[in-house]
This record gives sequence, structure tokens and C-alpha cells, in this order.
Amino acid sequence: MAHWTEKDIPDLTGKVALVTGANSGLGYATATGLAARGALVILGCRDAGKAKAAMAAIGAVVPSAKLEFLPGDLSDQTSVRKAAEMLKSRHSRLDIQVNNAGIMTLPYTKTKDGFEMLIGTNYLGHFALTGQLLELTQNTPGARIVTVTSLSERVGKLGLDDLNWERTRYSKRAAYARSKLANLVFALELDRRLRKAGAQAISVAAHPGYAATNIVYGGGQGGEGLRRSVWNLMARMGNAMLAQPAERGALPSLHAATAPGLRGGDYIGPDGFIEFSGYPKRVKPSRQAQDPQLARDLWSLSEQLTGVRFLSTDSHG
Repeated sequence: MAHWTEKDIPDLTGKVALVTGANSGLGYATATGLAARGALVILGCRDAGKAKAAMAAIGAVVPSAKLEFLPGDLSDQTSVRKAAEMLKSRHSRLDIQVNNAGIMTLPYTKTKDGFEMLIGTNYLGHFALTGQLLELTQNTPGARIVTVTSLSERVGKLGLDDLNWERTRYSKRAAYARSKLANLVFALELDRRLRKAGAQAISVAAHPGYAATNIVYGGGQGGEGLRRSVWNLMARMGNAMLAQPAERGALPSLHAATAPGLRGGDYIGPDGFIEFSGYPKRVKPSRQAQDPQLARDLWSLSEQLTGVRFLSTDSHG
């Protein structure tokens, strides 16, 4: 059986796609793949200079690329709201939304809104953005919302009584796993609610396996001297010896965003040993990610924290 690759992406001419964190790594590879098949790709990035450099690089590879820059910082709820308003003022449809952006391995830090930085950026930022763009995706025939998670979700614990690590001893690895578990729980619950609402959009999830990207490095996020240097050295060695290229790691996201025949709630990852690398296939979420009560509780808490209500079970919002 032939493997699914970027060559299998159908024609996307006329479709509008948003990719968060599109200036590097998996997001850049995802944006490039979508642009190569004719989609208008909106690069959601917080840094204008990096976004413009990425657009130039994509244009060099895909001369026909149709690209836009959408400024926005997922760690800042005010910035997320402005980004959503800007996108809605420019476009009347959104066929593909890829919630890709992510950070990891930070010392304990809080966002402007008082959230722990990883849960605030990786999850709550995407929760709020998705809700505020729902009027576009919900009414676009065949729209897909793809939320990127990680193998680390399998060891994550949500801890809804202390989501922001205010009373629990902080762990960088546990915080990252928590944020990625939250992403997967959200993706599955989002699809349940879309189905109940009779929406045309579907929600799917994807994970890249182990891909060589810059997310593991600590650049620009605050240093810890020797420990940070050792971590970065180990990360470079891991990327060089074990990881698959970002282009391969982006295939599950591209498959989730474009492959015909996918159903809402599908989860796509690599087909290799322990899903570390390989080509896209349907994979199974962890048991806790499939817990509907946990999902409802997380959704309710997320609405409280962000102030963004949508597809709520106790309202029509």
C-alpha cells in the first residue's frame, strides 16, 4: 500500500487556510504544503519579521503561492481577539484552520492574562481563537479545524483544580504534556459539539511523532545558564540522530487538513514504531483524552478563563 505524502493533497484552489506558528518548523512545512496545492494560506505569527521571511522562503519554493500575514500572540487574549477580528474583516470563509503553534521547556512564566505560559499559549490561545473564528469555519462547507497535539499527551495530567500550576510544584515536561493533552481533549470535544450543533465543519487532531524542529530549544524565552545550554545540546543531538525532518512531521497535519474521507474526531499520527516517525495514519487517543466528562469540565473552565463562550451546552452561544 502506497504511503500518503504531500503529493496526495488535493487541489485547494479557492480555499482559505490559517496556520498558527507558520514561520518555522511544522507550521512552516504545513503552510508550504497547503500553498503548493493552491490554497490562500494565512500565516498566523507573533513576529512580523519572521513571518515575512517565511513568506519569502515559501514564495521561493512555490512561486505561485498566495500568502497573507496575520499578526497575533496566542499568549495574549487581547491579541487573539484582534487577530480573529482582523481575519473576519478580510475573509468570509475559512476552509482549514491548523492550530499548530506551540512552545515548550520554559521555566515557570505567566502570560499577560495570568495563565501559566504553556497552557496559556498552546491551549487557551487556540481555544479562544477557534471560538472567535467559528462563525467562519462553522458556515464553510467541508471546513476542518486541525489541532496539533503530541505523543506527550499520553503522560499528561490535566489537573483542572490547578490548571495554571499555582499550587502544584511546576515541571516543564509535565506542563508541556498537560498543554498537549488539553489540545487533544479539546479537539475531540469540539467535534462532539459541532456535530450536536449541526455544523458543516469537523474537528480533527494530529501529532507529528518526533520531528526535528526548534520547539525544543530555549531561544528567546528566558535562559537558565548551563542547564539551558546542556538541554539545547541534547535536543540538537536528538534532532540529528532520532528525529524525522519537519516536512515529514507535518504530514499528519496536512493529511488531517486535506485528505478525503476523514471523519470528525479522527486523530492522525505517523505509522512507524510507537508512532515516532513515518507516514500518516489514523491513531488512537489515550483513554483520558477520550473522557467526555473531563472534556466537558475542561471546556467549561476554558470558557471561564478566556471569557470566550461557544457551542456551550447551557446556551446557544
